[in-house]
Amino acid sequence: MAFLELDNVTFAYGSGSSRYEVFQGADLRVQENEFVAVLGFSGSGKSTLISLLAGLEKPTLGGARLRGEPIAGPGPDKGVVFQNYSLLPWLTCVGNIDLAVRRVMPGLKGPERRAYVQTYLDLVSLTGAEEKKPQELSGGMRQRLSLARTLAMRPEVLLLDEPLSALDALTRAVLQDEIIRIWEEDRRTVVMITNDVDEAVLMADRIVPMTPGPSASLGDSFCVSLPRPRDRATLNFDPDFKRLRNDVTRAMLRMSSDAKELAPVLDYPLPDLEPVIPGRPLSVA
Repeated sequence: MAFLELDNVTFAYGSGSSRYEVFQGADLRVQENEFVAVLGFSGSGKSTLISLLAGLEKPTLGGARLRGEPIAGPGPDKGVVFQNYSLLPWLTCVGNIDLAVRRVMPGLKGPERRAYVQTYLDLVSLTGAEEKKPQELSGGMRQRLSLARTLAMRPEVLLLDEPLSALDALTRAVLQDEIIRIWEEDRRTVVMITNDVDEAVLMADRIVPMTPGPSASLGDSFCVSLPRPRDRATLNFDPDFKRLRNDVTRAMLRMSSDAKELAPVLDYPLPDLEPVIPGRPLSVA
């Protein structure tokens, strides 16, 4: 049995002629302590997928389950890191984490709680920034603070909703390495949403492509068997990395109705690029 799963999920907004179907027959199985990257196009419903796994939305049809039990709603067992940081601007770094800790660990008092908060600030390399407020931090530091706050709640599942998409390339690379380091030190079940193939291959154990919306579904997954730790400086010369990256890119293009227009910009030949019918699993050779 999967630790976290979506089972034949359909999710729609509205009804009748105004009904908009985000997902149709979507299936996802995530094992305990697995790092899964869901890769999709803009507007395909990736953030809605996170909302379903977090319990912020409920499926119209089908089921979302954690440890075999229906996900009834949001809770501290499911930690979400959003794109927009979601920090309280009037609180310091310590205050933002402390607020979450007091909510989920009311028995932790005084110096013990302060030491606990400091542990997570140190974990994300924010030592020395304890009394700074979010507006005094760079974008990368804010995202690290958001990650520290979520990790301090000790969730069973960590849900990352494109947390690095707004960052510059160098900061994004640093935070990718930070997230991998934290996950390797303190294993959690992770589902990360991304639209970056290289990021997915670098970070994940498994990559699950999403078909374009509306009525999106999840295709066949790709196992990332590259050994850890993964060194970004040498990956580009690794034939297995290049092969997997190309296979995933081909699969994503095959899903897209724009594949024939996009194909000329690639430096390798593509197979027949027929659009995938939404709701039908992708078959990857």
